[in-house]
Amino acid sequence: MTRPSAIVYGQIDLSKVHGLLFDVDGTLSDTDDHMVGRITRFLTPVAWLWKNKDPHRFARWLVMAAETPASFMYSTAGRFGFDSTLSLVYSQLSRRRHAKTPEHDRFWIVPDVKEMLDSLMGHYPMAVVSSREEGTTLRFLKHFDLLSYFEVIVTAKTCGRTKPFPEPVQCAAQHLGLQADECVMIGDTIMDVQAGKAAGAQTIAVLCGFGSERELRRAGADLIVSSTADILTLFDLE
Repeated sequence: MTRPSAIVYGQIDLSKVHGLLFDVDGTLSDTDDHMVGRITRFLTPVAWLWKNKDPHRFARWLVMAAETPASFMYSTAGRFGFDSTLSLVYSQLSRRRHAKTPEHDRFWIVPDVKEMLDSLMGHYPMAVVSSREEGTTLRFLKHFDLLSYFEVIVTAKTCGRTKPFPEPVQCAAQHLGLQADECVMIGDTIMDVQAGKAAGAQTIAVLCGFGSERELRRAGADLIVSSTADILTLFDLE
């Protein structure tokens, strides 16, 4: 698969990369755009409030703005030792919401992600590092036949603490037979960047999810690309 370069900011040292770690929501799963779509549809009856009568831009801003307090909440919870409780509450709510959602509207995938994974497979060992609970993570991966690409799957309760703490990244690297600094953490939020940096891994942030370029830069992302599949342009797989 040939794609034009879509590097937005920064660089990484490819000579040190021996394993790839992927977040799910906003990175593999196209959660963001569908959430924006739902909010846009909800606001349509009052579309006259916007000059162009299109609330889409506002809906996207709303989703982006929600990411920062969510990150802060998880980080604060971890400092006081109740991040696992918060994760459990989120998982229960997620399961209830998932059960009420029609089958055809439960799962979405970021464009070209499967083709990217297919190209990378065999060149780099890969893992999932997600703050989702295990059940919905596995259902998403199975739905798009992605399980075979990943040697290990780390979810919300795999470790004592979840992102933005380093344990999930360290755990995934260890199961790949690597050190964290031999891996790159790929995600769309400041929690992904913070977890990767705290573990000693390099980080690639993607703009197809919940994070904005400004906050991902401020979090210390080593590289920012437009969309997840664009990371393929970094590697010489010949």
